[in-house]
Amino acid sequence: MSTDPSTPAAAGVMRRDGINTVALVVFCQVVHGLTFSAIPLLLPLIRADLQISFTQAGMLSAAATLSYALGQIPAGYLSDRFGPGRLFFIGLLGWSTLSLCFGLIHAFWLAMVTQLVAGAFRALMFAPGLALLASWFPPERRATAMSLYMLGGFAGTIVLALGGPLLTALYGWRAAFILLSAIGIGTAFVYKAYAKEKPRVQPLQLLALSDIFQLFRYPIMWVCSGLQFVRFSVVTSVNFWLPSLLVADRGLSVQTAGLVMAMSAAFTAPSNTLGGYVSDRLKNPPLVIGGSLAILACTSTLLVVVESIPLLLLVIAVNSIFLQFYFGPLFLVPVEVLGHRVAGTATGFSNLFANIGGFLTAYTLGVVKDQAGTFTWGFVGIGGICLVGVALAVVLARMRTRALAAPAA
Repeated sequence: MSTDPSTPAAAGVMRRDGINTVALVVFCQVVHGLTFSAIPLLLPLIRADLQISFTQAGMLSAAATLSYALGQIPAGYLSDRFGPGRLFFIGLLGWSTLSLCFGLIHAFWLAMVTQLVAGAFRALMFAPGLALLASWFPPERRATAMSLYMLGGFAGTIVLALGGPLLTALYGWRAAFILLSAIGIGTAFVYKAYAKEKPRVQPLQLLALSDIFQLFRYPIMWVCSGLQFVRFSVVTSVNFWLPSLLVADRGLSVQTAGLVMAMSAAFTAPSNTLGGYVSDRLKNPPLVIGGSLAILACTSTLLVVVESIPLLLLVIAVNSIFLQFYFGPLFLVPVEVLGHRVAGTATGFSNLFANIGGFLTAYTLGVVKDQAGTFTWGFVGIGGICLVGVALAVVLARMRTRALAAPAA
């Protein structure tokens, strides 16, 4: 982690604050991952309890994703203007509180309202959390730093996938939700007490609202946003709908699906950081992005084509490795080209389009399942979207090369 000490004592304090803050942000992501992953994993039980269709189940995810998407640019702007620390706390506290409320509701419309509001609080975690984490690392290691943010989320998914079905079998899905949410609320206050923002070497340059609209002028932002649309479409198809595919189309139990999802998250978690490391070493983020999407195009289709369960598990493992392999590199490129001053706003801009993709995927795959009786065409469509992403990665490589070469020229 980078420091800017004036004395050895100050260096020690800053290093300690940096380690504590990075560890707390990652741990908060672990706790957030518990409740975020609980809905898709326990969806078969939630559907039966609330007596809803696959389309309505998709609407639950779409509601949270819609408000999460709309909150991306405001959250990024507020992070750049006022600092990311307090926003991250408000986001985790609000999300955890509303997750607790979700465990108490008995009507579909109340579940929709809860998820809609919860998504807005979750938006306050993403761009501010990424900016806070990356600020404690030197510029040449920020793709790796950004990938650490997701490491915590996938660790939470692993814990939930292994323990959630057992907890649910003993006490029911509602009690499980309430317990996990209470842990999140407590963690938010621990974070508030001990996390620190990195002291700024230079005075804060306040962003004006016009700075947000300036981002629309950069073609590279639109290409990155298109890639983000692809990225989160794939992520949503796997994270939200794969458990239901395994239970409804493949006949596995919720407990077995939990083990499969734990395996998936176990492969995704380290690959996320590895992808950032590879990108930093190669100094070629578009290559990592395009290569990952080419593999995902194949595996997304094979998920619904392969019949053998052992072979299906192999496909899921390969898919999981590359699902977020390019997360850090993709979020790095706008900051790399436009500068760290607009890091939060640029991240929010890109993630807005990512979650538009997630919103459409969450709803559409539910409709496809209800209409066709299978998830096959939905996942084949995801494979086609990945191929579009490969083409966009080629365009991004050329634009990035020109943008980075312009100052030197």
